[in-house]
Amino acid sequence: MRSLTIQASYSTIRASFKGINVTTRVIPNYSLYGVRAHPGWQSWFDFEWIPQRSRPYNWKITPHKHDALIQILYLTQGSGEVLIDHSRTFFQAPCLVWIPAQTVHGFNFSQDVDGPVITAAQRPLESLLDAASPALLPHLRKPAVISLEGASDHLATLMPLFLAIEREARVQAVGQPTAAMALLVAIAIQMGRLARSHDIAPSNASSRKAAQIEKFRSMVDDNFKKHLPMGDYAGALGITPGQLSRLCREVLGVSGLDIVNARLVHEAQRVLVYTGNSIKQIAYALGFADETYFCRFFRKHTGLSPREFRAKAMDAMLDPVRVSVTA
Repeated sequence: MRSLTIQASYSTIRASFKGINVTTRVIPNYSLYGVRAHPGWQSWFDFEWIPQRSRPYNWKITPHKHDALIQILYLTQGSGEVLIDHSRTFFQAPCLVWIPAQTVHGFNFSQDVDGPVITAAQRPLESLLDAASPALLPHLRKPAVISLEGASDHLATLMPLFLAIEREARVQAVGQPTAAMALLVAIAIQMGRLARSHDIAPSNASSRKAAQIEKFRSMVDDNFKKHLPMGDYAGALGITPGQLSRLCREVLGVSGLDIVNARLVHEAQRVLVYTGNSIKQIAYALGFADETYFCRFFRKHTGLSPREFRAKAMDAMLDPVRVSVTA
């Protein structure tokens, strides 16, 4: 990757870190020098491993901020404390730390810390998300420390994305910045899903419940076509069907069966739109005994027959302004 020149400007801000009073301390503000020389889509990004930056500073990164850069840390090992604006938060691997532009932040890492960190221009990433998934923008702009304990599916997804960005950072190739931004969008989507899970499952006493919900959702993704009874899901979680029902309603506001049915409907809609399979083929692929039962199920949950939904979806693709497909 090309050599980058860093310049620092300074501003006065109130902050504290590890008991050291830095009220009205000058906080360095880091930005890239010469970034205007590149077109908007070729905004820079950088990849490194946390020890590369923190070891020379004795595992302590003093409070600072970036005017236009977002930082994403994926801790795979170790622990520490992060200062975000005026508050301190302890973190333990595995976790994600999300630091948007303009956020004062500092770190105090344990010496065994490891994991990748990505620094990138926030505005191009926002532009991509605004076009593809605008609901994620509020999460992008809010700092967060998100535990990945028990989130096995997210753990399996995240590291390949970070390593793909590392590969992009190590070579000079056509479309390199765009490829990196596309991978960053994928990471942002994972972060948004995790943040939503944490928002609906408040911290302190609910980490175990959040982990159970995450595991339940993962099992539903793997088994929804089998139409398993709720007792099978509950048993795999080590709880009763009644406890699973109460857990889902408390955390998600819907029943466990609603979650399974919603997953079935989502898959049915996807296959109806993106394949030419017959209704009968789709019904059998989704585990329904016959086409008639599938059609009744689909209409109950969408208000449309599968054929009606497919026709409206096709029309919407041709004329998205004129046609609206609900459900």
